[in-house]
Amino acid sequence: MKKLVKYLFFIILFFGAVSFFLLRQPSFQDKLLDRAVTRLSSPKSVLPKNDALTGLVCGSRSPLYDPNRAEACILVKAGDDIYIFDTGNGSLKNLTDWNIPWSKIKGIFYTHLHSDHISELNEFHLNTWIQGRRNEKLKIYGPEGVQMLTDGIELAYTKDYIFRNEHHGDFIAPLDIAGFNTQTINLNNPVLIDDGNLKITAYSVTHDPVDPALGFRIDYKGRSISISGDTSYDENLIKNSNNVDVLFHESMSIEFLNILNRVSKETGNIVGEIVTIDVQNYHTPVIEVAKAANKANVGHLIFYHHAPAPRTSLMEKIMYRGVDEIIKNWTASHDGTMAVLPVDSDEIIISLIK
Repeated sequence: MKKLVKYLFFIILFFGAVSFFLLRQPSFQDKLLDRAVTRLSSPKSVLPKNDALTGLVCGSRSPLYDPNRAEACILVKAGDDIYIFDTGNGSLKNLTDWNIPWSKIKGIFYTHLHSDHISELNEFHLNTWIQGRRNEKLKIYGPEGVQMLTDGIELAYTKDYIFRNEHHGDFIAPLDIAGFNTQTINLNNPVLIDDGNLKITAYSVTHDPVDPALGFRIDYKGRSISISGDTSYDENLIKNSNNVDVLFHESMSIEFLNILNRVSKETGNIVGEIVTIDVQNYHTPVIEVAKAANKANVGHLIFYHHAPAPRTSLMEKIMYRGVDEIIKNWTASHDGTMAVLPVDSDEIIISLIK
């Protein structure tokens, strides 16, 4: 045994010395760099390749800050095509880290126009335009006011578009593709896409004074996802989410918000004291979310847009205490929580990208 340990020690020492020597040689350094750049140039996406309807949480927090989470964003992949629902701060970095193919993004949908849901639209535009090399203006769907949003970004980034075109030319940065094709959603005609395989339908939710505020239902080859956006308990959401495979629903902990309110009072944080009370009347408490999902008979409930987002497993257990007594199949999402729904199947595969 002692001889074996001795031999192992010398083997480790030998390879350590060789590695130390090689890493100091420019030619070996260049080979390592070349290999690393090659891998970066041909990254592998985390999304499934099989025919499925997939929902991926690219942002799981509310505006209440958490350094490890992005603001609201859900990616939906139907077959080969990708759609983004809300573009909160930090969501683009997540999608970049996960090697999402920008060329596959066919449109962006907005539940409403709060800043934590729209803040990175300009960056999504840039990445789909340059990296994704889309062949048309970026399609945007949203409630009344969304045209103001896209017009404002186009105005603000006019010089950026021009400079990139002058520098890189029409092949990389064509000016006729820069900008948006914006559709203001009319709930009298709620079906936004229907190509025979994929159907995306908008529905109203309650987020007063934000009006209109929207949820979306996505149906693809017999599989289905519903996304709540920001809402209080809403019978219309239940109706439009009836029997879906997966419901992504915002969540709120009144208990945690009351603790934050007390701490804000004690520390003289007047803004925090007011906001932690104000937000309670237009979001949905965790237990009410579970009841809504149960009433809608959803296959799996995924909580997102946590207000506030739990930072430890203990906080998460406390925040979602009692949910198991109402609904069995549920997940408290993190950035990277993914639900894959293969077609011609009833399977719901829940995983977490790390």
